[in-house]
Amino acid sequence: MTETQDPVAGVHAGVRTGVLPAIELVGLTKSFTAHGEIVQAVKQVDMRIGEGEFFSMLGPSGCGKTTTMRMIAGFDEPTEGSVYLHGNDVTGVPPNKRDVNMVFQTYALFPHMSVADNVAFGLKRKGVAKDEVARRVGEMLEIVDLGGREKRRPKELSGGQQQRVALARALVNKPRALLLDEPLAALDLKLRQAMQVELKRIQREVGITFVFVTHDQGEALTMSDRIAVMSNGVVEQLGTAREIYEHPATKFVAGFIGTSNLFSGTVHEVSGGTAVIVTGPDERILVPVSGGGATPGGELELTVRPEKMSISTQPPGGSECAVRGVVTEVVYLGTSTNYNVRTSTGSDVTVFTQNATSADDLAVRGDSVWLSWEPRHSYAIGA
Repeated sequence: MTETQDPVAGVHAGVRTGVLPAIELVGLTKSFTAHGEIVQAVKQVDMRIGEGEFFSMLGPSGCGKTTTMRMIAGFDEPTEGSVYLHGNDVTGVPPNKRDVNMVFQTYALFPHMSVADNVAFGLKRKGVAKDEVARRVGEMLEIVDLGGREKRRPKELSGGQQQRVALARALVNKPRALLLDEPLAALDLKLRQAMQVELKRIQREVGITFVFVTHDQGEALTMSDRIAVMSNGVVEQLGTAREIYEHPATKFVAGFIGTSNLFSGTVHEVSGGTAVIVTGPDERILVPVSGGGATPGGELELTVRPEKMSISTQPPGGSECAVRGVVTEVVYLGTSTNYNVRTSTGSDVTVFTQNATSADDLAVRGDSVWLSWEPRHSYAIGA
């Protein structure tokens, strides 16, 4: 796993020196038997989640993110490793004894109860006084923007409102952490985007640690303080949204987070912390490297984001990266135009350009073009 280090405190970003993490996973592993074979759903995961942090576990279906969350909640027991909540080892402790609540993709509201009664259910089971129940339910409904809807039944609410009831029911018990397993998956796109902003607002207002599981990179990038990108049961990279997007640690992360153009080639020379890859006459890719990350004659993989690249029918200046290609597709998207280009080395590359003027397209299908970008936007994978 690659995790960004805090350059000031010398510890993992999001968990400061001397501050107990809200959640800590140590060597967490989950194995099960399928068709007579042992399958590891989660493999030796180490993770520290800070107090009050909005933390996301992101990855494709089957990557182990939901299994990891279920082990935090206590619904699944790890085969190996430990789960710590605020410094206490809770491995083996049942879910109802852990100071966390979980919100599932299906909200599981009681259809015969009012909104207020749904939210108050946990408090009443704990024997909280009626006045205190009414006060806390009222406060929580205001936070989730459902004030005035206390007497409605779930069927009288929209999908987004039902989700807010489920959130309020989980938060009214004042857990130390809230676990959310793809809670936006059932909503349509526009409502899902609106709820992303609402979830972040609610998390900031209540100040509780949120751990969010999703396969949607847009959700994770929009809401998270930090993201753990998972694949095949391991954490490929852990860092802020910007760190993961701008500096992917592995080829999987580069391809999974946003659109990324992948290049590879033989290093021609390394000078002043920059590796030079020559791909053809007048073609060059410059890649910042450090700490012996590249040597002449060695192979190097790198990634460049589409919005960092420029496209032109004229060759670029001498200080930029430059690759020749042929336009294979042009897609007009209103605010931007996407160009698909087949490079001289056979790579398929995507370029995003903003439609800031009313000028005609920079190129059309079949045109020979030059792709260029600043060397600082080349990022060596694993170097």
